Amino acid sequence: MEVTLAFGGDLLTHMPLVAAAGRYGATAGRPYDFGPMFAPLAPVIGDVDLALCHLEVPLVGDGQEITGYPAFHAPRELADAVDASGYDGCSTASNHSLDGGRPAITATLDAFDGLGLGHVGTARSAEEDLQPRLYDVAGARIAHLSYSYGFNGYPLPTDAPWAADLIDPARIEADAAAARAAGAQLVVVSVHWGTEYQSDPDGYQQELAGRLAFMADVDLVIGHHAHVVQPIERIGDTWVVFGLGNQLSNQSQPERRDGLTVVVTVGGPAGGPLDVRTIEAVPTWVDLATYEVLPAAETLDRGDLPLALRTELEGSIARTMEVVSRRGAAIPVRAWS
Repeated sequence: MEVTLAFGGDLLTHMPLVAAAGRYGATAGRPYDFGPMFAPLAPVIGDVDLALCHLEVPLVGDGQEITGYPAFHAPRELADAVDASGYDGCSTASNHSLDGGRPAITATLDAFDGLGLGHVGTARSAEEDLQPRLYDVAGARIAHLSYSYGFNGYPLPTDAPWAADLIDPARIEADAAAARAAGAQLVVVSVHWGTEYQSDPDGYQQELAGRLAFMADVDLVIGHHAHVVQPIERIGDTWVVFGLGNQLSNQSQPERRDGLTVVVTVGGPAGGPLDVRTIEAVPTWVDLATYEVLPAAETLDRGDLPLALRTELEGSIARTMEVVSRRGAAIPVRAWS
């Protein structure tokens, strides 16, 4: 059997981006509409069996105001767009997990539950935190785990130390084993790590990647946080995607407008363990004029593309694929029929 999975980069709702969602919402008759931003990516996300995003920011809690950097509270309509674009769930452990405290965590996870979206990395209870996030898809059971290096100085609540998951190798190993015991045929670990705006993995990433790669129950590692694309490397038998960059943000530097969605094909005997067979790259580019997330290679096929945008997309693909291959991985750009 074979199953395809997609993983996307950071979702960051800076206030200029929120304002654009407000303008889209005015047209659609609602407060905010992020749907047009994700729309170009929907055919990519919809082409796989399981698609998982990284929600770096919490949704606004009851009684809270929508805010941007440095402490984010995103409009709840963001979850609607995540769902409509075809995502099945998200990792939620990040350095911004505690920006809105427990009210924002509750609002985020309640919104996801209401839409039937999976989530992992933050929790409303100790019981929820210990429960493996499992997806039953295409005849396979996939587990997803999520952890962050820290929370920007916000301490975990003394009465809720389980509210967000910190990177702890012993904890990750135990959680992966628990997921396997719950029937997972593939265990994916999302980690929020690294040095911001640095395309090469730092020493901490390399050391932790080496540990994760040789854990018996970890099959695939997906990284976030640097806001730029980082390499893909096979360590032992385990693939490590060090960083997917930004999928949606208002950061204007070219390298921070570059993003990477990876499409991973896994396979194995029915009911048995699944192995990663292929990884393909879908370079993306945020068009700051519209905040559309453009799949770069596919968009280049449009005949009516303005020259300036064509040049930006070509440059984005070149930058992304140079970084992706720095550690020797032969990762192709995914071809779409």
